[in-house]
Parts: sequence; C-alpha cells; structure tokens
Amino acid sequence: AWLSRQLGLHLVFSFEGLLFASVLINLPFMTQPIQRAFAAIPNSLREAAWVSGLGRWRTFTRIELPLAWPGLLAGIALTAAHTLGEFGVVLMVGGSIPGQTRTLSIAIYDRVQAFDMAGAQTMALVLVATSLVAVALVFAADRRRPLQER
Repeated sequence: AWLSRQLGLHLVFSFEGLLFASVLINLPFMTQPIQRAFAAIPNSLREAAWVSGLGRWRTFTRIELPLAWPGLLAGIALTAAHTLGEFGVVLMVGGSIPGQTRTLSIAIYDRVQAFDMAGAQTMALVLVATSLVAVALVFAADRRRPLQER
C-alpha cells in the first residue's frame, strides 16, 4: 500500500510486481556462485592492485570483476532458469493475465487443465531445453576457470 501511495507502484497483478517478486525469491540462487567466484580471487591480487595505486573501486572493476565473471554468469544463468520455471510466486503475485503476467509455467498448467497434453508437452520441452542451456552455460563458465581456483 505504501508503494502504491508514495510511488504509484501497483505490485499485485502487474508485470512490475511479478518481476520484483521473482527477483526477490530467486536471488539466493545467484549468491552462492557469485560468492564463490569472488572468494577464489587471492587477496594478494587485491593487495598488489592497491600497492600499484588502484583504489578499491578501480580494483573491483579492473581486477576482481573480470576474474569473477564466470561466477557472475553462472549466477545469472541459474537465476534466470529458476525464474522461468517459477510457478507459485507467479500465480500468487501476477496471476495469469494473458499478455501481461502469464509465464510459460502458467501456460503449461493451463494447457494441462484444458487436457491439451500435446501443447503442454511442447511448452515443457521448451522449458527443459532452456534449463539445459542455462546449465550448460554454468558448466562452460566453470570450465574456463583454472583448476586452482575451483
């Protein structure tokens, strides 16, 4: 209610609300790969950058971020894959408004309820293929890191 009054944001049954709720619910899937990626960077690299005259922000953007990029990619891929398959939050917050808040998982549910198993299976296959691509991205990003960082 406060967001509605102060900022004019209506989070229930809207795309913005669906996006906000999905990010909030799926954010934990992003934290572990990103945390592992930054933890794998040796402190000696940070210290060398600081001794060389780089500030904390430039060390982060020039040294740490490029080294942690595979972990960031893995976190984004896992979060996107989980968000695509999300059902409960989507239905509770966004409903099933065609063209606005209906997602693939809701469309699969609707097809099953209408006894259109062929349509539901086709949509489920698209969802599985998308998930496999996301997992492949995670593995590809992990393979790019040297063995001592894993």
